[in-house]
Amino acid sequence: MQKTIAIIGCGRIANFAHLPALSKMENVRIKYACDLLIEKANAVVEKYGAEQAITDYKIALDDPEVQTVFVLTPNYAHYVITMDALRAGKNVMCEKPITVNYALSKEMADEAEKQGKLLNIGVCNRFQESVCRIAEMNKRGELGNIYHVYCSFRAHRSIPGLGGSFTNKAESGGGVLIDWGVHYLDLILYILGGAELKTVSANTYCEMAKDMKAYKYTGMWAEETKNLETGVNDVDDFVTGFIRTDKASISFNGAWAQNIAKKDTYIDFLGDKGGVRLDYCGHFSFFKDDLTEERPEFDIPDMYYREDSDFLDACETGRRNRSHISNVLESAKLLDAIYQSAEEKREITF
Repeated sequence: MQKTIAIIGCGRIANFAHLPALSKMENVRIKYACDLLIEKANAVVEKYGAEQAITDYKIALDDPEVQTVFVLTPNYAHYVITMDALRAGKNVMCEKPITVNYALSKEMADEAEKQGKLLNIGVCNRFQESVCRIAEMNKRGELGNIYHVYCSFRAHRSIPGLGGSFTNKAESGGGVLIDWGVHYLDLILYILGGAELKTVSANTYCEMAKDMKAYKYTGMWAEETKNLETGVNDVDDFVTGFIRTDKASISFNGAWAQNIAKKDTYIDFLGDKGGVRLDYCGHFSFFKDDLTEERPEFDIPDMYYREDSDFLDACETGRRNRSHISNVLESAKLLDAIYQSAEEKREITF
């Protein structure tokens, strides 16, 4: 059965992740590529075979042939476009984060329920092969009682698009936590399997590029969007915190930028029968209580292909899969609480 879709937002995440995956799927018809910059939409027509380039997403929403839309815009635009799409009777895949705060995220979930449409969120790591395997290991009890999880998402100097939408809180909702941390914390909650949040205490910092013109960097994602002259940098470039749940405690440190030239991107799951270190987006090591170590070797399929194909299949049946918004709202609630704790300098109780 042919699936007719529209891509709204033709920037980096569209071209890096979703369009390469969607272009490999049979029976997927990209009828519209929409972007405020028509040249970006035209590039999708040329490279991925979208049928029409547009700048007004409502043209796609008014088309009864379009069953599903992918909202791949900057964070601040997720809410309005997704709400419009749901009200137009479309199923929606919206990139992470759901939107800039929990209250608006909950409104999006409620609207999807009201309209009887699927709303999925781009929590791609729930489809990453290592994450899936560790989740199954936990279900089988191979780690025993997971009592603590530690994660590190730290880089040297790599603030994305400095001065642009990435570092403008009004547009992004936050910095390294909402950009990188959401992936780590969401996959932790997924592997733990329905952990109930209890308390969180956190601090955030914006230290490394207070003088944007003087900031030196080793790499910059979305460098073409930087604005060092008149832009804004009012988001966190470092975050640290401690979370209590009914299943395990979680501690974390995250940095877009730090004055340590080492990259640490991993998650440790500590169980009383065994422990796992997951190399982010890679393989994992399993340390058993008999002092042996296993590092399974296996293929890691494209998690974006898995995510998008599972979503499109779910649209045909109404199935709520692992990235359905009802399964992701706890992650949004957690991000809000971390920011609240940092702002109010106190522990937050759920």
